[in-house]
Amino acid sequence: MIPTHIEHIGIAVKDLEKAQQYYEEVLGMKCYAIETVEDQKVKTAFFQVGQTKIELLEATAADSPVAKFIEKRGEGIHHIAFAVKDLAIRLKEVEQKGVLLIDQEPRAGAEGMNIGFLHPKSTFGVLTEFCEKREESV
Repeated sequence: MIPTHIEHIGIAVKDLEKAQQYYEEVLGMKCYAIETVEDQKVKTAFFQVGQTKIELLEATAADSPVAKFIEKRGEGIHHIAFAVKDLAIRLKEVEQKGVLLIDQEPRAGAEGMNIGFLHPKSTFGVLTEFCEKREESV
């Protein structure tokens, strides 16, 4: 299994609006999408940098994974996401190699992606996400 590219880097922030302002006014980047993912209790903002995206993550509830992350570790890099083909198969492959999974099966994420997270206990402390563009139903 070889990822096709780094899909995005997720950054946990307390205030999405302030963080977005930094990326736009200081770094000169343009936010191209803001989306709330209800089941993950998170609001996201996306920026494109070459082939890779930056995903800012703001918790929408105190019990969300992002809120817990910020409470424990503070703002900063939350995860790295790799684009893969055949996500469900990739998750099973890494699990067979001894990697602990957060997601046993793909689930819906932002930007029309199916996603699956690998547990940082198995990935040298880095929360790792696999992503695959959802196929549009015909």
